[in-house]
Amino acid sequence: MYRKMEDFKQDWAHAAGGTKMVLGALTDDTLNQAIVEGHSTLGWLGWHLATAPMFFVGQVAGLQLTSVGNPQEVPTEAAKIVAAYEQIAAEITEKADTLTDEALLEEVPFIQGNAPRGAVLRMFIDHQTHHRGQMTVLLRQAGLTVPPVMGPTQEMQR
Repeated sequence: MYRKMEDFKQDWAHAAGGTKMVLGALTDDTLNQAIVEGHSTLGWLGWHLATAPMFFVGQVAGLQLTSVGNPQEVPTEAAKIVAAYEQIAAEITEKADTLTDEALLEEVPFIQGNAPRGAVLRMFIDHQTHHRGQMTVLLRQAGLTVPPVMGPTQEMQR
């Protein structure tokens, strides 16, 4: 749970940067890549990362964000997913300055009852990290280079 906005802002800058690297590895031809048929695709996961902030950060944490699109309508162009994520990530960075340390402790309605706003923001970053990890597996499965989000990747050691 975040108790200081500066901590969230630092974590967000790092997390958003890593997600931009993963999204930047996408190609139009690989957006339908899934681990097996019927599971989440690279395109769906990328679009989910671009649209999920409307729930976590917009509705729950109380920062008014501009919608980047309909979560149910996954773009067929990787560049559109990247642009949407970059837009929402920049807006979160900008609007984070409107929350105070005290606001992080306030209880807000969440999935299964109330939660401190700082806990919701932590879950938001954890949620993004989870899906970004799924995407790195699918990138490799699709024959794409996995970017060094959390350190050197196998491709970098060759």
